[in-house]
Amino acid sequence: MSVLCWGRGAAGLSRVLPPCGRPVLLAKEGTLGGVCGPRRSSSASPQEQDQDRRKDWGHVELLEVLQARVRQLQAESVSEVVVNRVDVARLPERGSGDGGLQPPRKVQTGAKVASPVPCSGWTQRLEKEKQVQRMHIQQLKANLQMQVQSGEFKVLPKHLQVKPRLLSKQLATFLAPKSSWEEQLPRVLQEAPRKLSLDVGRAPSTQAQLSGQQQKLLAFFKCCLLTDHLPLAHHLLVTHHSQRQKQKLLTLDMYNTVMLGWARQGAFKELVYVLLMVKDAGLTPDLLSYAAALQCLGRQDQDAGTIERCLEQMSQEGLKLQALFTAVPLSEEEQATVLKAVHKVKPTFSLPRQPPPAVNTSKLLRDVYAKDGPVSYPKLHLPLKTLQSLFEKQLCVELASKRNTLQTLRDHWEKALCRVLQETKNRLEDEVHKGRFSLYPFLCLLDEREVARMLLEVLQGLPAPGESFTTLARELSARTFSRHVVQRQQLSGQVQALETYYRKYLHLLASDTKVPNPCLPRQYWEVLGAPEALREQPWPLPVQMELGKQLAEMLVQATQMPSSLNNPHGSSRLVPVLYHVYSFRNVQQQIGVLKPHPAYVQLRETAAEPTLTFEAVDVPMLCPPLPWTSPHTGGFLLSPTKLMRTVEGATQHQELLETCPPTALHGALDALTQLGNCAWRVNGRVLDLVLQLFQAKGCPELGVPAPPSEAPQPAEAHLPHSAAPARKAELHRELARCQKVAREMHSLRAEALYRFSLAQHLRDRVFWLPHNMDFRGRTYPCPPHFNHLGSDLARALLEFAQGRPLGPHGLDWLKIHLVNLTGFKKREPLRKRLAFAEEVMDDILDSADQPMTGRKWWMGAEEPWQTLACCMEVANAVRSSDPAAYVSHLPVHQDGSCNGLQHYAALGRDSVGAASVNLEPSDVPQDVYSGVAAQVEVFRRQDAQRGTQVAQMLEGFITRKVVKQTVMTVVYGVTRYGGRLQIEKRLRELTDFPQEFVWEASHYLVRQVFKSLQEMFSGTRAIQHWLTESARLISHMGSVVEWVTPLGIPIIQPYRLELKVKQVGGGIQSITYTHNGDISQKPNTRKQKNGFPPNFIHSLDSSHMMLTALHCYRKGLTFVSVHDCYWTHAADVTVMNQVCREQFVRLHSEPILEDLSRFLVRRFCPDPRPQKLSRCWEASQLKATLQAVPKPGAFDLERVKHSTYFFS
Repeated sequence: MSVLCWGRGAAGLSRVLPPCGRPVLLAKEGTLGGVCGPRRSSSASPQEQDQDRRKDWGHVELLEVLQARVRQLQAESVSEVVVNRVDVARLPERGSGDGGLQPPRKVQTGAKVASPVPCSGWTQRLEKEKQVQRMHIQQLKANLQMQVQSGEFKVLPKHLQVKPRLLSKQLATFLAPKSSWEEQLPRVLQEAPRKLSLDVGRAPSTQAQLSGQQQKLLAFFKCCLLTDHLPLAHHLLVTHHSQRQKQKLLTLDMYNTVMLGWARQGAFKELVYVLLMVKDAGLTPDLLSYAAALQCLGRQDQDAGTIERCLEQMSQEGLKLQALFTAVPLSEEEQATVLKAVHKVKPTFSLPRQPPPAVNTSKLLRDVYAKDGPVSYPKLHLPLKTLQSLFEKQLCVELASKRNTLQTLRDHWEKALCRVLQETKNRLEDEVHKGRFSLYPFLCLLDEREVARMLLEVLQGLPAPGESFTTLARELSARTFSRHVVQRQQLSGQVQALETYYRKYLHLLASDTKVPNPCLPRQYWEVLGAPEALREQPWPLPVQMELGKQLAEMLVQATQMPSSLNNPHGSSRLVPVLYHVYSFRNVQQQIGVLKPHPAYVQLRETAAEPTLTFEAVDVPMLCPPLPWTSPHTGGFLLSPTKLMRTVEGATQHQELLETCPPTALHGALDALTQLGNCAWRVNGRVLDLVLQLFQAKGCPELGVPAPPSEAPQPAEAHLPHSAAPARKAELHRELARCQKVAREMHSLRAEALYRFSLAQHLRDRVFWLPHNMDFRGRTYPCPPHFNHLGSDLARALLEFAQGRPLGPHGLDWLKIHLVNLTGFKKREPLRKRLAFAEEVMDDILDSADQPMTGRKWWMGAEEPWQTLACCMEVANAVRSSDPAAYVSHLPVHQDGSCNGLQHYAALGRDSVGAASVNLEPSDVPQDVYSGVAAQVEVFRRQDAQRGTQVAQMLEGFITRKVVKQTVMTVVYGVTRYGGRLQIEKRLRELTDFPQEFVWEASHYLVRQVFKSLQEMFSGTRAIQHWLTESARLISHMGSVVEWVTPLGIPIIQPYRLELKVKQVGGGIQSITYTHNGDISQKPNTRKQKNGFPPNFIHSLDSSHMMLTALHCYRKGLTFVSVHDCYWTHAADVTVMNQVCREQFVRLHSEPILEDLSRFLVRRFCPDPRPQKLSRCWEASQLKATLQAVPKPGAFDLERVKHSTYFFS
């Protein structure tokens, strides 16, 4: 439902990129008429249809092995193997009536075509076996048809089990009650649970502890409640409970889910049945169980005696009545029903009062939430009516969808998909009747037409080279879940409530309204009393993969096109639109890929549709995002958005966020809201120039990708038969390189097409970028294709929608920013950078006036497109009558000086390291990379004098550029091996360096770089070693590393050993995926220890950024960031610089390492218990290491406040 079709208007961008290396086919528009024909169950071809049917008739394993061997022999020297022969539709050629297209032929590297595999005895036997099986199937079909026609074949009625089979004889007596079911309820509650044998474990307490099968079952029961298939859920629960082995899979949550469904219908009999099964399973009812029972009593208006006995039993089990309304997730209507039942017994009982909003008491955030200090929270530049109109547009975007073109075929495909979907649902429903899990309720969540349209949208966006089958399955399940969440909010009345409260919320942001007490957006939303959004947990990964696979197979099965487009009205054979191939990654691994038929690709190109279709969550918002108020509420209006991005299948991060105190997340929630509230617009002048290059042949030197047609071609396409094997092998490698470059160019071109199409659509509009964070606390915009975290070109296309007059110093900051972007004066002080800007003012103005025809000075900059955008802004400012009054929209950046090392130097109070990374005030900026290069050069000279050959060879080659990447990444955990590869790459770029010494020289240099860093940053290396060793010991004890950031965000490293490999079999292909949601898996010690130092530093730089963002917001500034690069208006750079330095000092004035040590000891070194001697020794070693915090140096942090080049 949440799909957009963005038009590109005057840009005229081509929708479909030409496939790599494939000749362009021509077809006339309007050649498709009323297309219809028999639907096939084939996934790709008649041969594949035979394969699917033979699986029911034996000998299948031998046949499949033999067929796989045939494919393997035919695929030698070919990177991809077409599993099924593709029938290619004949498209009319220009000037002819029938013309054609031959199927793509796979050619070996060399001149001649790959010869067919010689026929042998076993291949003949294979063909004979195929013929026998086909005849057998035809005979069975004929017999079945005769039975149906004669009436002998009858469909048995579907029967759903209601009454359970109980193992406890005492509990079984309740199945034949002598009194009403209402009177039975309190008696069943009073019964003691059946005693279980010792081998039966307790039910898992968290989602991460459930097995994959348990996760699927729980999701099935919940989904049945949403789709009105409660009897089906009850049937599956009863069948599982009746079998000892399957009963072990059932948890109290599953019983409660079905019980809650019956409570909503007031069905006492079925509810008591479920309650009996709970007791029979040896489980004790919890708060949710009693909430269901009381809800059922409330709906039936039962007498007080029954209700009183239920409440008494609940009290005896230690459950508090108040907790029913605070700890159980019930809707308002359900709460009212439970309260109605309670009032019959306790008329004076009232709901617990809502506590006042809690306030974060962190020392670092005390000033942010202070009531007494001066505040000037910024307002948007738009009036209330405009914002309300934008809200309506965004709401329509997330609720509705627009689709068009290729309509004749698509109408036919939509009907075929609906038929296939209905048949699949019938088959899966039968599976549930047999007591087995199936995807039936998940396929019932959306209307069949909605599912069909969604599948066709995915087909429309499928690239010509195809898409991984597994990736496609993930995308389809994600789209289904997103549409389901939006639809559920519509049906529950959430959308109407959102409209009411959001309109009130806009009074806080609009330029022409005032609120009595200015506050942060989250605080204002809470004061409004907006109801909390529905908590919709993502489906378990096994369900996602199975559902996505099922949908992908339906898409393949239902979409077909006529083999002859010349005569669409006549009889024509149908061929599949999608076909399946395997791409070999290596000898042991092959990836299944779904590729669109070449004729379909050409049909799309000929149609040249002027639109691209995006999911709503993939594009910027047209109104301010919802404020983040909890881990599951914020960002987009209706579409589900995660607060914390996690690796697929991991649930621990979300559980940590849900269980930590709400106030602990206030800093992160408010910072993300503030970043998302920044309004943006497109820089139209830059976009026009970019589109001009893009529509020509691109310009890779300026970051505009060239089309795949410009990809390099091998020097020789063919070789004579007599060519030497070495020459053939060389041509094969060259061909592989060319294909790799062509694929990369295609990918870059497609990415650019998305970005430029969105930019063109959003031209002259205001838009917003909602933010979330990764598991370390680093923030990212949610829309992936068009945001300020991209390349130089992507950043140049964006500017602040709200302008700010330059003021007395703004123009100077614009000029300094311009010089910073060029990279020409990195080591010069600010005054010299400003003077340089005045010297090259003619070049700046020429670049602004004639960017493509003038002297093109801007093209020589490190960041050319941002330099050009700044040239245009400077030109407009200097030519205005009053530069101080000129309203500037261009973001000005202040970048940290090797920010990771800055945090390390501050943690260790390392005076030498602090001076190297500009924590210490100085007249000129210190360059740590040049400092390391100089130190390495000292070591090289010493070794050269001792006669070391490699040191002598490196004379004159040790530069800043050679060591920069290694120095930059060593703080983020790069190893000596990784550092050597980085240096090797730099040395190979030096054309005059003898290449035969590269390997030896890179080994030598990486040792010297690490040695230099050890001398220059002794405190840094000590802290890094302590973090690494602590993580090694923690993971060796069987735990993953956790910590809490200074702002209170809980962090857990998701690296575990041997992630469980799951497989979804059957159909077109099996899907194998890794599942790391199981917390029973052992930690990956190598990743835990290597990841802890960089991840911990990333959590500190995110804390510094969030503190800066919140304090800038309090002062009325517009602020956004790209990690350690901070952006604001030119007029506000001075204020932002002050805030940035103050918050860095405040952050590192806290005992960060000591707090970390105490947390780790408390978390991983519990009270000693009797255990093995070796385990006791490991625990004592861990505790000693965690408490051995490195001693700090003598650097005075206050000096950072006076350092000009700390951020510059």
